[in-house]
Formats: sequence, structure tokens, C-alpha cells
Amino acid sequence: MSQIIPIKSINEAHQMMGLTNPKHPLVAVVKPSEFTIPLDFQGFKVVPEFYQIMFKKGDCGTLQYGRNSYDYEDGTLIFIAPGQSITVTSPNEETEIAHAGWSLVFHPDLLRKSGLAGKIQRYTFFNYEVHEALHLSEEEIKTIEDLRDKIIAEYSLNLDRHSQNLIVTNIELFLDYCLRFYDRQFYTRTNLHSDVVSRFKRSLKEYYTTENGFQGLPTVHDTAESLSLSANYLSDLLKKETGKTAQEHIHLYIIEKAKTQLLNSGESISQIAYSLGFDYPQHFSSLFKSKTGFSPRAYRTMA
Repeated sequence: MSQIIPIKSINEAHQMMGLTNPKHPLVAVVKPSEFTIPLDFQGFKVVPEFYQIMFKKGDCGTLQYGRNSYDYEDGTLIFIAPGQSITVTSPNEETEIAHAGWSLVFHPDLLRKSGLAGKIQRYTFFNYEVHEALHLSEEEIKTIEDLRDKIIAEYSLNLDRHSQNLIVTNIELFLDYCLRFYDRQFYTRTNLHSDVVSRFKRSLKEYYTTENGFQGLPTVHDTAESLSLSANYLSDLLKKETGKTAQEHIHLYIIEKAKTQLLNSGESISQIAYSLGFDYPQHFSSLFKSKTGFSPRAYRTMA
């Protein structure tokens, strides 16, 4: 099993990579060409306790759907939240290509006293998988690199009472632009995502018809995993395509099944609740009423 190495600060990360101490203890921009990962760490898993945004210049592989290409090839951004593990690999051709990139890292402590601390969870792409990365055009790259340079300029100057606010403001603007660019990517992948929506709905149906039976309610995590997607990416994709999150779709599917069983079977409400995967009938009744405005018993008697 790979050894896990926690990295608590940006300063520790710099020491590990043989870099000089960062100019600011809570934020930095580094380039792979500026450091070498020691052989002692290769094959290990490192778990940084700070946010990372990694940019790779050039073609990282376009997404194909039929004969159409839906992604830009000029650069890619990958977002990593604190506590996510990264496996350190040995140098190869891919890492040589990656030297054309850079990484923006910032510690949660940088955000503690700012409004961004309460908003950071809205940037769900920090919990996407690598294959759900953001692909950028040259114009989009220029936008984010201008903001990156402003962040560098701020922490490279003599810090004053305005520095922290300006750094955080530019990070938030950086992230807001990434939200916009992800919206663009969702839009340009609409044909592929329509297929994912169909597969998602089919997976819910299969969950309740599998010969092996099922345990509990279907979850966003398990459904996303069956589609080779992260839970956050699946929910964001469905929200853009249908206006509803994955959890909302799951609840609606369960309610539709419950309605059919209530009106077409003599099973008790408790039996129906257990057959749908609820551990407690009262939880089923509460969800049903919140979605329909009626208790299961009242709905049954209306027919």
C-alpha cells in the first residue's frame, strides 16, 4: 500500500519540492519546470491541506462525440480541494509536457475572514475527477492568466493592509470565470450530456429491477460511479441539462414509483416504503408529502 504523506502548509510543499520559501505563507504560483520531486517521494500519495488549481498547456485530449469535437485544445485546468490525495509519479514524457503549465495554490486560512470562505462550496468543480477537467480556449487562458499575474504581483509586493483583500478578490474572480467557462463547456457538450441523462435515468430503473435486489435508496455517489462520473459533476451536468440536481431526479423517480404502487397494489405504506429502500416508513411519508403535498395515505384515498 502506498505511503501517505500529509502536507499541512504551502511552505512544507515548497520544502518537499526543493523550492525557496514562498513569498506569502498562504498563497503561491509554482511552475513544474522550477522544481524536481525527490525520488524518495515517487510512488507515494501526498495529501495537501490547501486548494490547488493546476494548468496544463497544450492538447490534453479532446472529447469526441460521434465525429464532432466539443472541447478546446489550448489548455486544461484541474481543481483539487484540501484533503484529496495525489500520487507522485516518476518523470516521463507527460510530465515533460506538463512543464509548460503552472499551479495556483492557496490555503483555507487565507479565506477565513473573507466572504469567499462562505462561498467556496459553490465551486463544486474542486470535487470533480481529473477526466472532468476544464478545457480552455486561448482567450479563456488569457483571462485566467491575467488574474494569476495579479495574484502574483500582490503577494510579491511588500504586504500591506490591502494585500489580503486584493489577493482573495482576485482568487474569487478567477473562480467565477472558471464557473462561466464550465457553463460554456457543459453547453458545448450538450449532445454527450443528453446521452448521460438517458443513462442516468436508465440506471435508476435498473437499480429497482436488478435480479440481485438492492439495499437502501439509490445514492448520487453510487449512481455517478456507475456512470464513471463524480457525484458533483453529475449533479452539475443534470442541473444544466434539466434544471434539477441528481438528488432531485432520484427523489422524483422514487415518488413516481411510489405513486404507482400506492394506486395499483394492496401493499401497506410500510411495505411500499421498505420496497423502495427506505429504512423507516416515516422517512418515506415525509419525502412523499414534501414532493406532492399529500401523505401517502391521503394520496391513495384520492383515487
